[in-house]
Amino acid sequence: MVPKKWITFTTDYGLENKFVGVCHGVMAKIAPESRVLDVTHLVPRGDIKHGAEIFRQAIPYLPDGVHVAVVDPGVGTARKPVVLVVGEQLFVGPDNGMLLRAADELGGVDAAYDISNPDYRLIDVSSTFHGRDIFAPAGAYLAAGVSPAEFGPPIPVDDLIRIPQPARSFDGAVFQGEVLIEDRFGNLQTSLDSEFLESNGARLGATLEVSTESNRYNIPYVETFGSVGEGELLAHVDSADRLALAVNLGSASRTLGLHEGGSFTLRVA
Repeated sequence: MVPKKWITFTTDYGLENKFVGVCHGVMAKIAPESRVLDVTHLVPRGDIKHGAEIFRQAIPYLPDGVHVAVVDPGVGTARKPVVLVVGEQLFVGPDNGMLLRAADELGGVDAAYDISNPDYRLIDVSSTFHGRDIFAPAGAYLAAGVSPAEFGPPIPVDDLIRIPQPARSFDGAVFQGEVLIEDRFGNLQTSLDSEFLESNGARLGATLEVSTESNRYNIPYVETFGSVGEGELLAHVDSADRLALAVNLGSASRTLGLHEGGSFTLRVA
């Protein structure tokens, strides 16, 4: 295979320890001609659903290459480490659902392989740091031009683990959605995208009645934060084309009492 210039790296390892740097070192030793691009290492620990959504939203903007994505609460168990062939791109990570939303974004998985060949792992494999011992080496060897088929036996694509798609529905009057991501500003990205909203009658300029478990709010559907006054609620389409609930210079999560994974209903007022 043709070597890849880029390896991207997404994890929940954090930044306060050596884990990310050690993985960089492993990849640099094996594939010194490739560059490593860090997407994020601040996925909430063990949160596969959050990591999968972050990876899905990032993948259209990442360069052609090898994409190593590791959120792996099942490290050391029977879950498989895998290489996925996705068009011209290669994905590396645990078979736990972390990779498939991003793969679907690019058209789906063409082939999958178990990473079981010891030639493409570190010599000593720990039971708790497969990012260093399995995934970083695999990503680097792929970037250096090793064929995915060299890593181990093929896995039927239909056998790969999937996590449920984000919940959303419309019954002719009421939308139901969930909060996908709560960011550091308290903005709430939801499972409702602009096309789904507009095709069902919720258009920019409307007032949206948003109901949580405890309260109901009338929120203007506007273009951006500055379309409302400081401290006021707003709904807008964010940079990932998802409806987001926000407060101008404030926190929607605090104001609404709604957090990541929470559900809500919405109707045009």
